[in-house]
Amino acid sequence: MWAIRMIGVLFDMSSDFLAIGGFVALFVMMILRVPIGIAMGIVGIGGFASVVGWGPALSVLAQSPIRTITDFNLSLIPFFVLMGVLATNSGMSRELFRTGQKWLGGFRGGMAFSTIGACAGFAAICGSSVATAATMTKIALPEMRREGYPDEVATGVIAAGGTLGILIPPSVVLAVYGFITEQDIGTLFIAGIGPGLLAIVMYMVAVRVAYGRVLPPGKRFDLGEAVRSLSGVWAVMLLFVAIIGSIYFGLATATEAAAVGSFLTALIGIARGRLNARQLMDSLVEALRTSVAIYTILIGAILFGYFLAITQTPQKITAWLVAMDIGTYGTLTLILIFFVLMGCILDAMAMIILLVPIVYPVIIQLGFDPIWFGVIIVMTVELGLITPPVGMNVFVINSIAREVSLPKIFKGVLPFVAADIIRLVLLIAFPAIVMFLPTTMN
Repeated sequence: MWAIRMIGVLFDMSSDFLAIGGFVALFVMMILRVPIGIAMGIVGIGGFASVVGWGPALSVLAQSPIRTITDFNLSLIPFFVLMGVLATNSGMSRELFRTGQKWLGGFRGGMAFSTIGACAGFAAICGSSVATAATMTKIALPEMRREGYPDEVATGVIAAGGTLGILIPPSVVLAVYGFITEQDIGTLFIAGIGPGLLAIVMYMVAVRVAYGRVLPPGKRFDLGEAVRSLSGVWAVMLLFVAIIGSIYFGLATATEAAAVGSFLTALIGIARGRLNARQLMDSLVEALRTSVAIYTILIGAILFGYFLAITQTPQKITAWLVAMDIGTYGTLTLILIFFVLMGCILDAMAMIILLVPIVYPVIIQLGFDPIWFGVIIVMTVELGLITPPVGMNVFVINSIAREVSLPKIFKGVLPFVAADIIRLVLLIAFPAIVMFLPTTMN
């Protein structure tokens, strides 16, 4: 009996050391600039093999990529990626910005409001924060400079507005969260609408409060021009209604809606003369490259998940956090702070894929709704997109507008970081903001 207990203790210790060693190896490879998906796959298979042997590990390596690539629920990722690429190449993003100018340009700071509105509109057909930030930098930054906006304000607005891409549906990051946690992706999309609208309002308030005195006055508002400008964004409104409406009313799954959305985007672009054969082929190639990168991370995360399972890491972390006895919301706060800190070194997709399988059992044991938590965690990931030292959106803007220094852009996003923290507190205090629309679905 004593020997059996000793073996159990030694196994627990060895699995703990193995898990810690695996995470150390993962971060070392990331520092060495090994792609996150490849790094997770190597550590996952190596760690799994060290416990169960190379035979079972190689069997997992052979089967997991095929299962992931052929998973019907995950096929929405390339569809939504393609839809965003087609929308960009057909000029929809520029039309959104111009319409925003006509409706919001009469206010002081109206150009910043237009940018935030255009980012939200583009997020509704794109699903990627990085793509939203890159697209709007090319469109909105020259316009704001022409109107006399300081560079730190202009880039800060674009960086913050770009984060809407992973919250306002359709969102690739929310879709991946749904896949990992086995939650309904359509319900997650609907749950993101309320917080997304709240984000738009709070970002506009942040512009006025933080920069109202330094921004130029707006131009004269012309109702006729504003109404006529809507003719340029009918395609975006149609796509949003077709995708979100079909999901909300139960007419289609998220995957089916994604397929219809990408087809409609291509059809609209061709009908308006915005997409020719060459542009369609370029769009397909670009969407393929992006999708392959996402699938590589997903496959790596699944392989890493086998390693976490064999070492019982999620269960041990759950037991450790619960044993701390700091209360339900104290534990939630600790998890969110951890995500914010990890956002300083990881991008959004990597954080969701790597960390959610570890903390999700804790959230379930604490009694939180998994749909609500999905929105909360994606909002927390948004902070990582605009906070130093990584701030993926900030680096994307800097790569396009190299004359604007990174410190200047980070300074410009500070009011929006504050707005995000306030919004996060509101959604934790009032979960109905997230859960109201999902409860009304068919």
